[in-house]
Amino acid sequence: MRKANRLPNIRNMGVALRILLITNGMLFLSSLITIEHWSAFLGNITALSAYTQPMLLLSMLMIYLCYPALSKLNYWLGMAMIMALVLLSCTGMHHLFMQILIFDQMPTLARVWLFAFLLTTITLYYFNLHQRAYSPAVAEARLQALQARIRPHFLFNSINAVLSLIRSQPKQAETALEDMADLFRVLMADNRDLVPLAQEIALCRQYLALEKLRLEERLTIEWQIDEVPPDALIPPLLLQPLIENAVYHGIEPLAEGGTITIQIYCRRNEIHIVLSNPYNSLSQHHNGNKMALKNIKERLTLHFDLEASLKCSHTQGNYQVHILLPHQAHP
Repeated sequence: MRKANRLPNIRNMGVALRILLITNGMLFLSSLITIEHWSAFLGNITALSAYTQPMLLLSMLMIYLCYPALSKLNYWLGMAMIMALVLLSCTGMHHLFMQILIFDQMPTLARVWLFAFLLTTITLYYFNLHQRAYSPAVAEARLQALQARIRPHFLFNSINAVLSLIRSQPKQAETALEDMADLFRVLMADNRDLVPLAQEIALCRQYLALEKLRLEERLTIEWQIDEVPPDALIPPLLLQPLIENAVYHGIEPLAEGGTITIQIYCRRNEIHIVLSNPYNSLSQHHNGNKMALKNIKERLTLHFDLEASLKCSHTQGNYQVHILLPHQAHP
């Protein structure tokens, strides 16, 4: 989970995109303020961008390379070092432009420093406010609230599975109750941090064992997890609600049942979780499915910002959820 009072991690794609948006937004406003006529706007913004973009990219590269060292500093010293790297990058690019005479009119170095100082200050202030909004206390409270919404659904479905066995298969019902006890021990834990992917898979296998007792031959599970990294970490209760939705929205409405396919693999330091189940366009359950997916999206954002994504698609009677998140290894 993201922590407050730390420097923005430029190695995070979301942070880098926000820096680009803030900087180019300021360039747009600056060009808009300085023009005397609208006809000069395009030429002015083009020239200004051509001059500042190399400085911006070099500054971001310098901070990117130095981030491991910067992250170990206290907040204010780290901010001062970032400011120094930005001013150093701007100075170097300014002197390079002076040498190759690529621009007809060049601002003075003092103006370049002033603009870079103001822009860096505004950007760092934005990230400071952003981190306060997602402080650990706020983020943990939101995570607890989001995860609390999952548990009643799981409880309801699990009890249904056990009730269906009590009279006809009491021994299996007893085993199912023991599985439920193990599951609720995990579900009621203080799930604030990332958990091993193997632990989440084990939880899902126990849940599916309960649902298999209730649905019998109507439910078929296909696991494709041979490429799962053994040290991968994911948010708690990420996969189980997806499987629960697949059972409730995909399998239960069909008299003949169907197959749920769970595929997990790692590509280019990213974890892919792909879950497929039958899709019935006439089902009345899809609104609840959207609520659950929104829940998962919010929790992914709290943990990974823009580095994680969740995409849904349905074609030819099949519904698929594809989650992508960064591969974070267990320490």
